[in-house]
Amino acid sequence: MGALFGTDGVRGQANDVLTPELALSVSAAAARVLVAHDITHRPLAVVGRDPRASGEMLEAAVVAGLTSAGADVLTVGVLPTPAVAFLTASYGADLGVVLSASHNPMPDNGLKLFAAGGHKLPDLIEAEIEAEVTAGADTRPIGAAVGRLRPAGDAIARYLAHLEQAVPQRLDGLHLVVDCAHGAASTVAPQLYAAAGARVTAINAEPDGLNINDGVGSTHLDGLIGAVRAIGADLGIAHDGDADRCLAVDADGRVIDGDQLLAICALALREQGALRKDTVVATVMSNLGFHHAMRDHDIAVRTTAVGDRYVLEALRAEDLNLGGEQSGHIVFTDAATTGDGLLTALHVMARLAVTRQPLSELAGVVQRLPQTLINVPVSDRDAVAGSPAVLAAVAAARAELGDDGRVLLRPSGTEQLVRVMVEAATQQHADEVAGRVAEVVKAV
Repeated sequence: MGALFGTDGVRGQANDVLTPELALSVSAAAARVLVAHDITHRPLAVVGRDPRASGEMLEAAVVAGLTSAGADVLTVGVLPTPAVAFLTASYGADLGVVLSASHNPMPDNGLKLFAAGGHKLPDLIEAEIEAEVTAGADTRPIGAAVGRLRPAGDAIARYLAHLEQAVPQRLDGLHLVVDCAHGAASTVAPQLYAAAGARVTAINAEPDGLNINDGVGSTHLDGLIGAVRAIGADLGIAHDGDADRCLAVDADGRVIDGDQLLAICALALREQGALRKDTVVATVMSNLGFHHAMRDHDIAVRTTAVGDRYVLEALRAEDLNLGGEQSGHIVFTDAATTGDGLLTALHVMARLAVTRQPLSELAGVVQRLPQTLINVPVSDRDAVAGSPAVLAAVAAARAELGDDGRVLLRPSGTEQLVRVMVEAATQQHADEVAGRVAEVVKAV
């Protein structure tokens, strides 16, 4: 791919990097590329966004771009990113467009595209769109061939009905606090969990266009921890701005990360006979304690590079149905084509309702090893990471730790950094080993 599309669409500060002109050009190019790929009918696109103020401006540009290229548009308003993916499939659309920068701060925004069926747009199609943006249109449709716009009045109801069907277990008796990050889930998450029977206390669910992710949500858990403790809730659920991820807090305020949530869901599906091939997908950043827990329950783990796109690729390539990241992106391919924080929360809370066990006990299946991460600035990340001295230091560290620890060394994907991550039986040992390896990286 070129410079336009990153790992999760087009991202940047709104009205600076991501301008209305760029949003219009990308959207129009996407519609033209779809037509070039043997779509013989008039293309249909679904467009949604998170509540950022800039989303209003960018949505107008996206709609203008799509309709100017002859595509009809269904607008679904403010909804989570996974909702737009689902609705792209549900409405039989050829393209889905969501305007969101996920957990990033408010000045940023993003433009993410979904293919028909709600799947991630293939890299080759993104490359074609990028080339089309550069080339521009030779001709444009006129008259009746110009695309039309209409709102999708049943979008929220359709998405909530899908989630309720995907996890039909009632949540009666559970009291939860949900932190909506002043984001896209501010309306739908409390509504969904209450409809499933839970007693819901919603916090940070008043988006004003400027406050999304501002010290709240899944990347800032202190407020949720305090609320759960203060009202004596059974658990807390934290979403990010576009609600494609979910983290949790137990009744005592302890953070339950994506590894633990993934383990809870894997064991639940395994017990139901629904975990395909008794295998789960995780990334290289998953704690060794997660791997030990899966091994102890005879569940295989497929490991990918960091990034939910790699988790999705592995799930689809091996026909598996559960995978995720430590950050809380968890994918249930039987019900979704991308990570869905609301779906994850439903699965976790259903497990609490079925077992009548507290979240702390369910999460305890993963005994997380202490972890140390050191980011070492370097001049050439790939050369340093592959140098004989560094490789020898990593090999020595792995031999020292044996089965009781782990060493991961990887160059950053975006900065001139080499990341040194060590897990060990004690924090002191992890710090010592990571420090030694980092010193070798610095010296190269």
